[in-house]
Amino acid sequence: MFEEGQLYSAVTQDADGTVEVHLSDNHPGLHDAGYRARRGEIAAASLAHERGTPLPTIDYSQDEHDIWRVVCRELAPKHERYAHPEFLAGKAALGLPTDHVPQLDDVTALLEPLTGWSYTAAPGLVPLRDFYGDLGRRTFNSTQYLRHGSRPLYTPEPDIIHEVVGHGNQLASPRFARVTEAAGLASLRLETDEAMKFVADVFWFSMEFGVMAHGEDLTAYGAGILSSYGEMDEFRQMEIRPLDLAAMGTLNYDITAYQPVLFRAESVDHLEDVVGHFFETVDDDLAARLRAQASASV
Repeated sequence: MFEEGQLYSAVTQDADGTVEVHLSDNHPGLHDAGYRARRGEIAAASLAHERGTPLPTIDYSQDEHDIWRVVCRELAPKHERYAHPEFLAGKAALGLPTDHVPQLDDVTALLEPLTGWSYTAAPGLVPLRDFYGDLGRRTFNSTQYLRHGSRPLYTPEPDIIHEVVGHGNQLASPRFARVTEAAGLASLRLETDEAMKFVADVFWFSMEFGVMAHGEDLTAYGAGILSSYGEMDEFRQMEIRPLDLAAMGTLNYDITAYQPVLFRAESVDHLEDVVGHFFETVDDDLAARLRAQASASV
């Protein structure tokens, strides 16, 4: 989880244009009318955005900037301790602000010269094929809201901290960016929903929750781990398996809990050779064969 579940709150728009974000029962902001109204306001800006036009500019409050600052301050020493050097190099090159919430256009301005990636705004959940199709165009869909201020180190859903601090720093690495793009391009070749889900699950256990050897240490490169204060304290205690595409694409997981099983790449080269090559070559038949292989091994 992101200390944290990976659930996006549902967003609806009434006939009169009112936008409502439906928070889960365990959300810290559920009974905070001001927070709920703010979430609706930010989601409405994203829903009104038209591709090809400037992204919505959010006038973040001082409280929202404070949340960003607290989380960046608390994550920084954990990154130094637990993140793989490839992620840390991307983070240093990107140079995200730590004292205020950046606008997504500002993140793009920092990221595009490094790897050609850009950000676009999303109100919450993006349909799977749309999300991955955009990855194939080197575009990352990001929410713009922040977690509730009562628990700045916890979020029951991905917020801008996860999607910029986690994925933005990751995408600043040319090597991680190429693997992510390959996953997006794979989605354009796939016809079946089963194959699409298989690719998304391999992505989950790599670019979201991947771990990697570095000398004698086990480090993290997945955005889901590196944007989570709690996950970074726990991931080394989990069951660590070698990269296994059949298992990665079929293993059931609970998105509302720390991931009990993680898959380790031995190096960035190893990640590219196994996961990157898979994304570059997968089609419906290969995904089906790997699913069958996983079933046969049970």
